[in-house]
Amino acid sequence: MKRFRIVRYVIAAVCGLVVMTAASPSPAAQPGAVRPAGGTGTGTGYWHADGSRLLDAGGTPVRMTGINWFGAETGNYLPHGLWARNYQDMIDQMADLGYNTLRLPYSNEMLRQGSTPNGIDYTKNPDLKGLSGLEVLDRIIDHAGSRGLRVVLDRHRPDAAQQSPLWYTAAYPESVWIDDWKSLARRYAGNTTVIGADLHNEPHAVQGGTGACWGCGDQATDWRLAAERAGNAILSVNPNLLVIVEGVDCVPGTGEPGCGWWGGNLSGARQYPVRLDVPGRLVYSAHEYATSVSRQPWFDDPSFPDNMPALWDHFFGYLEKEDIAPVLVGEFGSTLQDPRDGEWLAALMRYMGTGTGGMDFTYWSLNPNSGDTGGILQGDWTTVDTRKQSYLDPYLIPPVPPAGPAAARTGG
Repeated sequence: MKRFRIVRYVIAAVCGLVVMTAASPSPAAQPGAVRPAGGTGTGTGYWHADGSRLLDAGGTPVRMTGINWFGAETGNYLPHGLWARNYQDMIDQMADLGYNTLRLPYSNEMLRQGSTPNGIDYTKNPDLKGLSGLEVLDRIIDHAGSRGLRVVLDRHRPDAAQQSPLWYTAAYPESVWIDDWKSLARRYAGNTTVIGADLHNEPHAVQGGTGACWGCGDQATDWRLAAERAGNAILSVNPNLLVIVEGVDCVPGTGEPGCGWWGGNLSGARQYPVRLDVPGRLVYSAHEYATSVSRQPWFDDPSFPDNMPALWDHFFGYLEKEDIAPVLVGEFGSTLQDPRDGEWLAALMRYMGTGTGGMDFTYWSLNPNSGDTGGILQGDWTTVDTRKQSYLDPYLIPPVPPAGPAAARTGG
């Protein structure tokens, strides 16, 4: 049976504006302990992989313990919530909560001329007036860097309307996907705030078995081969970026279960690893959700949640346990409406571990307007959902602001 995540869209009226919002997956948790004191922040310079570890430019272990802030992939063409708050205040709050990495979804449509940002209160964000969506991201990246956060750019969709199972569509062919990635890689070259490129969000198959595969050898559908093409193109213009490659949903011949969440199944990477021209730049990424997003058989197993670590080992954890490559759990989150969600999230956080030796993660999401999960922020875009935050607190490594001037400002 195919496992899948249903992506929902919500129309929300905010401050007199009608805003298209993106929904994303979710999971659950159990309140955690107090966050450990100290932490290494996000290190210095660019990051690179050494086996399953991430190291900074000086060889110090680092770890992404971050959060997603979505919206630039929608028809607003900029991260959501700027109708309610100042973007700098929002970034400051993320840093104060202990998140050290910001995953920023975007669409190729956002990069096109005529995709004018909308849904923003310019009395709260006067310095964003007249900017393009990409220029807004520049400002966000600049301020994130000043607080010590690192940024992962996530190509979430080709257009603002919906996700695509493959990395290309008729309107946005592979050539556009790769050219846009090269353009972004050049734009942020030398800006060490931007450390990673998440190539395409949640590649997956569709009903009838067509769509993304892993290791099938078809140039039009083999996501592993496409990731190599895009990853090497990015590294040809910016060899310092981490290339982040998500899984697919179904990988036949790798044992049971053969299917997982969209983007969540990396079991094929053992036989068919991603090959990049620059060593130490590959990070695999998986998405992992709770039963509140979509019911799966493993949530009804009598041994739940004790059955989950073996499932995670199968889908993605083996890459870290066998020191093959780092894994970023790029999306996970929950409304916590189902009691199993709390058990699930507590188990997942334990599985990913504490300190710089743990698995990297970016929680979905900061935004309260995700139809699947809600957010760390409540509906006023300011108040923290302390129950959700308590699950994450023991695992967060807070950012440390740079000692000198922030990373160089991005070019035009």
